[in-house]
Amino acid sequence: MMYKNPRLIIDSSNPPEPGGIVWRSPSNIAIVKYWGKYGLQLPRNPSLSLTLSSSFTDTRLEYEFRDDTHGGSVDLDFFFHQEPNEAFKVKTEAFLNDLAAIFPFLKQLKLTVRTGNSFPHSAGIASSASGMSALTLCLCSLEDLLFGTLQDAAEFDRKASYLARLGSGSACRSIFPHAAVWGETAVIAGSSNEYAVPVGDQIHETFKNFHDDILIVNSSEKAVSSRAGHALMEGNPYAEPRYAQARQRLALLFDAMRAGDVETFGKIAEDEALTLHALMMCSNPSYLLIHPGTLAILEKVREYRAASGHPVYFTLDAGPNVHLLYPGEIIHEVRAFIEDELKEHCERGYIQEDWVGEGPEEV
Repeated sequence: MMYKNPRLIIDSSNPPEPGGIVWRSPSNIAIVKYWGKYGLQLPRNPSLSLTLSSSFTDTRLEYEFRDDTHGGSVDLDFFFHQEPNEAFKVKTEAFLNDLAAIFPFLKQLKLTVRTGNSFPHSAGIASSASGMSALTLCLCSLEDLLFGTLQDAAEFDRKASYLARLGSGSACRSIFPHAAVWGETAVIAGSSNEYAVPVGDQIHETFKNFHDDILIVNSSEKAVSSRAGHALMEGNPYAEPRYAQARQRLALLFDAMRAGDVETFGKIAEDEALTLHALMMCSNPSYLLIHPGTLAILEKVREYRAASGHPVYFTLDAGPNVHLLYPGEIIHEVRAFIEDELKEHCERGYIQEDWVGEGPEEV
């Protein structure tokens, strides 16, 4: 296990004062998708994502030293939007107990997590990415506060990304500003299956000014979870060709993003979205996550692009909701198009307006 460190134990003769750490971390949207995994949250193919801005999670981690061992497990209280949440508490406790070899000091503390999203939890935006990245950033800050072991910013981010991956694969990409790549690929130096790496400093400024308006077609719980969907890739007859395709597309996408080639970017984004859902339809058992409203939006986006010439493209996550991607300079035209043509297909007219952002920040 990377980062295993039995020396991270608090000296009981010099315990820390009670305190709290707060991080705000955004969600992200993959352009080349990660679908299929092995081992402990490791990806079958590399992915490239844009880091968002207005879709974020705020997490406060409070800690207090205690003398007892609490049965050798983490002692945790959990609040979501100021209310106790038992389901989230159970998942977070399990995650923190799994990190005992990396953070043995956690079992010496009474912990309280207070967290909340800037968007509705059930809206189909990747709250696991923002939530798990915010939590692991708090944990790394706590380690550094107690032991001074993460003074190097790059190492801090790498460890946070590694830990976020253990909680939610896509969360590892939320650690970095603008854009990130997760998964080994020959086109990105230092890329890894263990953690994501930042590539925002290698892409054209055009993509740092991109918008992502998230059209919520349906916010209900998905019929098939992403965890189950990843597992179904193991028996999918198109799995191996897909992994090869993703590697090829990532290389083409990265070249396009370095050159500022919006048209190639958009074509790959849409092809990847449709490939993701085609893989679901080819699983055994097969399943559908797109809705009639999803298809109506996709058709209207392509018609609008052809008629207007504006570079507006779509992508999809593992669900029915549509991410509308476009450069910032055409925001007024696109927002009018959304209001006039697309909003009618959204649940209660809900749209999460977002854009490429600067990554997490300690609050």
